[in-house]
Amino acid sequence: MSVPTSLESETQADPPGKREKAGSGAKQLLDALRQDPRWWCGLILLLFILIAIFAPILSPYSPIIYNPTHTAQGPSGAHLLGTDELGRDQLSRIFYGTRISLSVAAITILLGGVCGTILGVLAAYNKGWVDQVITMLVDALLAFPSLVLALALVTALGPSLINLVIALAVVRIPIYARIARGQTLQIVAQDYVTAARVSGTRTWKILARHIIPNIFSPLLVQATLSISFAILDESVLSFLGLGVQPPTPEWGAMVSEAQPFLRTDPWMMLGPALTIVIVLISLNLFGDAIRDHLDPRTSTRRLERL
Repeated sequence: MSVPTSLESETQADPPGKREKAGSGAKQLLDALRQDPRWWCGLILLLFILIAIFAPILSPYSPIIYNPTHTAQGPSGAHLLGTDELGRDQLSRIFYGTRISLSVAAITILLGGVCGTILGVLAAYNKGWVDQVITMLVDALLAFPSLVLALALVTALGPSLINLVIALAVVRIPIYARIARGQTLQIVAQDYVTAARVSGTRTWKILARHIIPNIFSPLLVQATLSISFAILDESVLSFLGLGVQPPTPEWGAMVSEAQPFLRTDPWMMLGPALTIVIVLISLNLFGDAIRDHLDPRTSTRRLERL
């Protein structure tokens, strides 16, 4: 039997190897979904993200145009989740509300996470009076319950979408600041950071190469868990009339609008309320799965079982 040595033979032998790698990747994904069902919640969240992106295409009707001839109709073939008191399709409003709720939560977590991380890293890296001032500021914000503080800020700034984002972002800053400060204190005490300082490495290089990458995992886990609280707070404030203003569709505002019709037309509240519950549960379970996956102790136990 001759051994193929030509370039043509080698190129012909490559695709099966690539197919094996692709197959092994799919197998690992299926194994992860089989071993921990919480990863399925990621697919549910992906579905809601796709709904938010393609809401104009998926929505059968306009979410804001009134239709007096179809007011307060129950679920039917034309309106799968019924209509509200103004004849607007509930399913279309939920689709557009998904875009609002997820966008507000994502921007809130991004702003609060970035600002809190910067404050926490600066406090732990510089120490001294900088650490004391930042710690006092964080402790002052933590003295108030998050929802009460957000309510006070939105009331002071005025009810609007931008002010809602600002208030929720400010509320999230102390959480990330404490996590970033605690993790940075551990990293700064390591020998390789001390060596980098002694060798004259610039501060921004030390932060970018040694500190930020090592504190990213706990911050990512916190972001995954916090986004559910951001959605809940945003829905509560909109329910109270301090968030997204009518006629913009939003889950909390839809629940508030359906409250007077709870006994006569319960389907008006069922759709948005059930959507909030599904998204919050999926986010919490998915965040727990990410936390356990990134936990070194969990990884060690997984390797021992293998």
